[in-house]
Amino acid sequence: MSLGDLPAHIANFLSYLQFEKRYSVHTVRAYQDDLIDFFAFSAKEFEVSGPQEVTSSFVRTWLASLKEKDLSTRSLNRKISSLKSYFKFHLRAKSLDHNPMTVIVSPKMSKRLPTIVARQDLQDIMAHVEFPPGIEGHTHRLIIGLFYLTGMRLSELVQLKERQIDGYKSTIKVLGKGNKERVIPLQNDWMEAIKNYMDTKGKEVENPNREYLLIGKKGKPLYAKYVYRVVRDYLGQVTTIEKKSPHVLRHTFATHLLENGADLNAVKELLGHSSLAATQVYTHLNIEKLKEAFSKAHPKA
Repeated sequence: MSLGDLPAHIANFLSYLQFEKRYSVHTVRAYQDDLIDFFAFSAKEFEVSGPQEVTSSFVRTWLASLKEKDLSTRSLNRKISSLKSYFKFHLRAKSLDHNPMTVIVSPKMSKRLPTIVARQDLQDIMAHVEFPPGIEGHTHRLIIGLFYLTGMRLSELVQLKERQIDGYKSTIKVLGKGNKERVIPLQNDWMEAIKNYMDTKGKEVENPNREYLLIGKKGKPLYAKYVYRVVRDYLGQVTTIEKKSPHVLRHTFATHLLENGADLNAVKELLGHSSLAATQVYTHLNIEKLKEAFSKAHPKA
């Protein structure tokens, strides 16, 4: 559904997210789905025709209906966040004079520690797993390596351009959420691997895309589902962890840095987090590991 097909009060908010906040297409779509769902429910249950008629009790009723459908706490919180952002936007724009979300409290979430990949498992991928011949195998190896060595997000890897690679300084400039740039250092041997890859593209592939760094065997830029599948398949060969995704490698990158004494603020910058709170989950993971080691080794434990 295009913005032109939506009510103006929703379309204006989504345009703000897309063009001023520079949110990704997927994020804007999530906000859109939440708002359409809420206003459809409100129209059916309370005959609400616009945001000016919304009350906090209507919002609570909608949330209760979602909870009855066994929607997760994480999903509920996301929907609450969507509505809070929407009403704040209209208050600032002075198209509304009240905010029904001021009394809505997000449910507390149980802290889930991130899943990570063991160091030995990652070493096994690079040392013992057989990659396909030619450019395809080189691409697969770089996918795994870059996720683990830079901690970048799936969307950031797929959009990575050749011009973002600085071979002289051995750094990669990553364009993250909200078009925020950050610079990530890379080990010299992996920077050489990237340089060799860029040279190989022109020799092994006919008319390869020279804008994007990573390409498929036909020379076209990669897409997210392909990259996700590559990561899942290679992790599946060395580990039995339930989640096998690019984000698990991002978690692993951050956790291993902190285990080796990296400063929390430095890890925050490398991950592109907007606040330190998002990074602190990795410190909890390290504390849990210490507790486990203590209980196994201490004679009084």
